Amino acid sequence: MEILDRLRFFEPADGVALAALVLSWAAIGLLIEHPPVRKPSVAVLMSQYRREWFVQYVTREPRIFDSNILATLREGTTFFASASMIAIGGALALIGNTESLLGVAQDLTLETGPAIVWEIKLLVVLLFIANGFLKFVWAHRLFGYCAVVMASVPNDPAAAQSRVRARQAAEINITASRSFNRGMRSIYFALAALAWLLGAVALVGAVLLTVFVLWRREFASQSRTVLLEIPPSEETPQ
Repeated sequence: MEILDRLRFFEPADGVALAALVLSWAAIGLLIEHPPVRKPSVAVLMSQYRREWFVQYVTREPRIFDSNILATLREGTTFFASASMIAIGGALALIGNTESLLGVAQDLTLETGPAIVWEIKLLVVLLFIANGFLKFVWAHRLFGYCAVVMASVPNDPAAAQSRVRARQAAEINITASRSFNRGMRSIYFALAALAWLLGAVALVGAVLLTVFVLWRREFASQSRTVLLEIPPSEETPQ
């Protein structure tokens, strides 16, 4: 009954907007990771390039260049994980300070309402950020696994385990990048969820804009065109 009492402060439009937020987040992620065969996303194309990277890695001497690339990837996950932690702390602090929360809400909407309404709206934002944080942490961990597997690749390209280990490193690297991309999408939708503070209509508009931005970057961007100009070879480590 207590939950129902809290829900009465929301209108049906809020439920529709929230459903659109969650369903759009899930749908665009599914489309990006499992696109039509004839129209691959940037994420899928980059997975092919990562496999090609580790084909070349086997015969590259020295391999310092590869370790530098991996270090750069790990730095990116560290930055976003740290930024997510700061955002989580800020959101929790705002939720815990009812007076400040109501003041911010009134400044944004010129409406007065119970604090629970704004707390729930911020909680949705917080959940997306928390999901992003967990994805970034796992991506960082997986890039660490990738570094260890890379170190296990024999120096002799002709060794029986060279290509097998390189293929394993490539697949772990791809899994790490997938987790990182999921974290980024969560941050995108966390920003979209902030629009709910302005109302259901604003939330729907922010969701549509976020979906369009993600779709364009994955399926209609200049970077995708460049990646398709000279696709990676079909060769994969045996």
